[in-house]
Amino acid sequence: MTDQPDLPQGETRSERQPTSNVVVHLHEYRSSQDPPPITFHRRELDLILRVYGRMVGEGEWRDYAMDHLRDRAVFSVFKRSGEMPLFRIEKNPKLAAKQGAYSVVNTHGMILKRGHDLQQVLKVFDKMLKLIET
Repeated sequence: MTDQPDLPQGETRSERQPTSNVVVHLHEYRSSQDPPPITFHRRELDLILRVYGRMVGEGEWRDYAMDHLRDRAVFSVFKRSGEMPLFRIEKNPKLAAKQGAYSVVNTHGMILKRGHDLQQVLKVFDKMLKLIET
């Protein structure tokens, strides 16, 4: 059995379906397709997941989500999965020649740090020691 409708008696498949004489070049076909989404590379994701693992161990973060969009890749961090993300780590290649492709954005949309090197941008999550006077 097939999903195809039954053909009338005596008719063959080649008579029923017309053939196309149009040749499409592979270059034209690829250029007509949507561009692939922006993604994090393995090394970038490794740096992000190291910070994520450290913060989960400290009890600061509990969940994450990744979005691969046409213009940027976003790694969102949550305290609870039902809330707005605490931070978004974004990769936007269009800004690579200007301020830098990587940025860390807080819940309110303020950019905390931006740069060309992801490792330097992720240092925004390093805790600073504070002097407490008694």
